[in-house]
Amino acid sequence: MKRRTLWFIVISFFVFCGFIVWLLGSDSDFFKGSNRIGVVEIKGTISNASEILKSIKEFRKDQSIRAILVRIDSPGGGVGPSQEIYRELKRTIKHKPVVASLGGIAASGGYYIASAANRIVASPGTITGSIGVIMYLPILRDLFGKIGYEMVTIKAGRYKDIGNPGREMTPEEKGIMQASMDEAHRQFIRDVAAGRKMPEEKIREIADGRIILGQTAKELGLVDELGNFEDAVDAAVALGHVKGEADIVYAKKKRMSLLDLLLGSDASEKLSTLLEEPGASLRYQAPFAQ
Repeated sequence: MKRRTLWFIVISFFVFCGFIVWLLGSDSDFFKGSNRIGVVEIKGTISNASEILKSIKEFRKDQSIRAILVRIDSPGGGVGPSQEIYRELKRTIKHKPVVASLGGIAASGGYYIASAANRIVASPGTITGSIGVIMYLPILRDLFGKIGYEMVTIKAGRYKDIGNPGREMTPEEKGIMQASMDEAHRQFIRDVAAGRKMPEEKIREIADGRIILGQTAKELGLVDELGNFEDAVDAAVALGHVKGEADIVYAKKKRMSLLDLLLGSDASEKLSTLLEEPGASLRYQAPFAQ
């Protein structure tokens, strides 16, 4: 009888310990305080928004997260992914405050995303602005001729091969592409104006693709405060009404791929961007980052 009791106690102890370990490692709110600031990092070229959207959504639903801080260190990227993140942040500010912290560079699509936040903090020397759209369409006709390469295009639809590198673009095709660029540019101006609560005319005056440093961006109303990451945390604490010292929580990062391990995360990201993004895609991206 004593032996059975002893075994029962031992088994119960291990079950209890296992439960505690599971609870500590789970997403349960049991041990979470109410003074947490969620940090979502956006680094490098913006080419795929899925992981960032997932992190923003998780922090928005987490009741222990009082505010979200988006740390941006990016020259921008694809129009579509930038717009997706902007939209998710606009949806989020209806539920809890969002602060954008601009790192060394937060230009074009990087700034586009930041403009959705309740407050933007940048360093005086942060490279930002670059409100414009860009697309590169190489013409390789002469090179193809030198190496003996020929391209045969079979298409259904008059303009289906716009941007074909084997030939010059016609004036009519250039007009069509320019119209798309102008429309994407108007969307950029409209959304930044809405996010910053400024007249579109005011944004349009500086929406010529120019690079703007943080100091000037503040003077123009594109940035609210000059400061570093810690200053952005303080802003998030104030907006989130956090009492006491804030608990900074970073979004879970996706598992490293074999490519990340072989090349390093930065090189892997650049290679993935080249493989995923077509060269002729519309981009909210600083020109020097192409």
